[in-house]
Amino acid sequence: MILRKSLLLLGIGSAQIDLILPKNTYKSGECINGYFMIKGGTLEQRLRRIECDLIMDTHATGTEEILKTSTILSTREIHSGESNEIPFNFCLPILKDPYKSEVSYRLKTRLVLDKGIIGKDDDWIFIDSE
Repeated sequence: MILRKSLLLLGIGSAQIDLILPKNTYKSGECINGYFMIKGGTLEQRLRRIECDLIMDTHATGTEEILKTSTILSTREIHSGESNEIPFNFCLPILKDPYKSEVSYRLKTRLVLDKGIIGKDDDWIFIDSE
């Protein structure tokens, strides 16, 4: 049991998150309705929050910019081996010129658990003009 708890502190065997989207192409300003699939790890853990950022990656300069953030606060318990779905609603900002060959977009999700254990997920999306 002590070994399992120690591994959890390193992120091994902790709960996992996956953002499930109905499609991967959206219009600028469109609202996305999907869900977070959370799968329990080896031990029961307490969910603190889910953070999701819309990030614009500029390949020419190697920079990334956070365009919008969404946070869901929770005190839900995630039991070992359990799966939960949490609704995800996110309205994309209206972008002046969303499609550029050197730019890509992704939704970066972080699952923050008790004691700061974090699960991560990246979902690449294509944003087209209105």
